[in-house]
Amino acid sequence: MLIVQDKGKQYDAATLLLEIAKEWQESYATPIVAAKLNNVVKDLQVPVNNYQTIEFIDMTSEIGMKIYRRSIIFLLITVLHEIFPAAEIIVECSIKNALYCKVIFSDGTIIDAIKVDLIEARMKELVKNKLPIVRKTLDKESAVQLFKKAQQIEKANLIASLQQETVSIYYCGEFYDYLYGAMLPSTEHLGLFALDYYAEGIVLRTPTDDVPDQIPVLSMQHKLANIFNEAERWANILHCDYITDLNRYNRNGGIGDIIRVSEALHEKKIAQVADHITEDKRLRIILIAGPSSSGKTTFAQRLRIQLRVNGIEPVSISLDDYFLNRLYTPRNERGEYDFEALAALDVDLFNEHMMKLLSGKAVTLPRYNFVTGERSWVGQEPLQLGKDQPMIIEGIHGLNEKLTEAIPHETKYKIYISALTQLNIDAHNRIPTTDARLIRRMVRDHQFRGAYALKTLRQWPDVRAGEEKNIFPYQEEADVMFNSALIYELGILKKYAKPLLEKISVDVPEYSEAVRLLDFLNYVDDIYSEDDIPNNSILREFIGKSCFL
Repeated sequence: MLIVQDKGKQYDAATLLLEIAKEWQESYATPIVAAKLNNVVKDLQVPVNNYQTIEFIDMTSEIGMKIYRRSIIFLLITVLHEIFPAAEIIVECSIKNALYCKVIFSDGTIIDAIKVDLIEARMKELVKNKLPIVRKTLDKESAVQLFKKAQQIEKANLIASLQQETVSIYYCGEFYDYLYGAMLPSTEHLGLFALDYYAEGIVLRTPTDDVPDQIPVLSMQHKLANIFNEAERWANILHCDYITDLNRYNRNGGIGDIIRVSEALHEKKIAQVADHITEDKRLRIILIAGPSSSGKTTFAQRLRIQLRVNGIEPVSISLDDYFLNRLYTPRNERGEYDFEALAALDVDLFNEHMMKLLSGKAVTLPRYNFVTGERSWVGQEPLQLGKDQPMIIEGIHGLNEKLTEAIPHETKYKIYISALTQLNIDAHNRIPTTDARLIRRMVRDHQFRGAYALKTLRQWPDVRAGEEKNIFPYQEEADVMFNSALIYELGILKKYAKPLLEKISVDVPEYSEAVRLLDFLNYVDDIYSEDDIPNNSILREFIGKSCFL
């Protein structure tokens, strides 16, 4: 049987993708790391079989960079296991263009900068040696026994829970591991990385898909790191670190308690934020910002209620009402209106109104009409704040000082909110925050906006680009960060998202992403106990029956 490549060349079905990739490598600026066969991402160590189309993936794509980073993580784990057999590594979180990995020694040893340097030197040595990273297919039971023997119980339990009959295990020398997704077939092309010691662990820096030939400089985000530490503490409180733990609670009838404690942790944190605002009488402008599907709307409402509990009557003001008239809205490089740009807002008018309100003056606020593309003051009642009465302002530019540059710093309180997943697949396979938010958005878009998953997936790259430009650079400007992730949410969202993803056709580019998300969701058991989710939960913003919407 033959397969036809996009330029018409034919290959025998038994030919490995790796051999074909070598032939086509000169057409790509960076190393080919995987391929799509009939629009499904495949490891280069698989044969082409009876697939009809090949699309190679290199490091200039987001998918390609994920595969490269996963391969580097495998190399790091391999070397750590070789040099320090008593050590285990937990891939915890993404911090800007780097990954933080916690290192734990069973014999009480502590990781330090000297040990990190040793690990990095050995990794570079293995890169020079061009060691093969071999993909082997095992039946599920053999894989389970393999990891039980290695005392990797959570990985064994994860594999045992899978519906498939076989799994792919990767070997480098004598070390083996199960990682979620394709990897490079050799250490040869894994030379672009750097390790740094940080807080009882290792920060792994790798290139990005937009600059694939450079290692980014170390840029720690200490406030974001602290909120990830809080997420870890919450997972410990719930005794739920991995998906297998969540599935066990669900199967044993304990999921209701997980839901209630998770929601209580959220409520306590929001109450603490409200208490801080209440204690500092200077704080009058409460700015809330965060990426898409982080739950900003529900958080703002719950914060308002907690402030009322403290005897404060906040006023909500929408930044959307300060959009410039459509005629003056800036456009992006494609000629489309760029509503996410700060220049799309009348910043001068916004600052003027805020300063007048802070001084006790009455102000008539505008109302933006998205149909006509114009602001209007018709029918708007003047607003005048009482003494010490704060304003809650939600919008993507809330952390950017340029939005409120005329307003005294001591009157502002900036809140960053995002869904920073506490749950991992296992110790070596993390759940990216962006995946959790994407699934949230997909469900919400269908529930409330009549959009199917295909539209959400097509929009997502532009959404992410806007976040990278307008939100993430200002994270560390926040006075407080709130993690809106709920440890149980994927089990709830799965039954909404799965049928939407299954409707995506194989002939559209987004099909490969749909397959990836479906494969990921298969690790999670459906949770049906929706009655235990309170109507003020952030999750209700996405699945429905919220008391705020």
